Amino acid sequence: MHTVVLATGNQGKLKEMTDILQPYGWDVKAQSELFTTEVEETGLTFIENAILKARYASQQTGLPAIADDSGIEVSALKGRPGIYSARYSQDLHGDLANDETNLQKLLAELEGLPPEQRQASYYCAMVYLQHAEDPTPVIGLGRWYGEILTEKRGEGGFGYDPIFWVDEMQKTAAELPKTQKNQISHRGQALNALVMQLRRGA
Repeated sequence: MHTVVLATGNQGKLKEMTDILQPYGWDVKAQSELFTTEVEETGLTFIENAILKARYASQQTGLPAIADDSGIEVSALKGRPGIYSARYSQDLHGDLANDETNLQKLLAELEGLPPEQRQASYYCAMVYLQHAEDPTPVIGLGRWYGEILTEKRGEGGFGYDPIFWVDEMQKTAAELPKTQKNQISHRGQALNALVMQLRRGA
């Protein structure tokens, strides 16, 4: 049984990651069970920010840590919001920015664009560190392609899921059953890629 701290305060991410890891026999500890402070995400890439979060969580707990950094990239916006997805509407709402205000800002920026210009992808970098000084992080990556709708559909998921249309499923990410989403999402891809590497090295 591997004990690992998940370096996220996002409850949606925590639930998804725990659901994927537990069948592999991991004893998953939420960051919030062990400490409450957050590291500043000063990286310019998803991988850099994920390493920062994992290293900080390991420093705080003495445990191996897994962290992800993920976001949505919209082609028409040259990849924005990208690494700023979780705080995209802070320029409008300050500390009150949340999933809903982020989503509404993105819809407003894409207003009037036809479907063929609304391509987007979710991207995730997932990092595992054995300890705080680990110089060789294990990295899993995932990308999930879709497009941005003009209005919300579905009650599940979090973040931009209600407007992220998955064409092969003919549903938004928010309409997918949890188990199906975990199999095909960017976070599911990245975490499974990470676990496969860890199992090979076990």
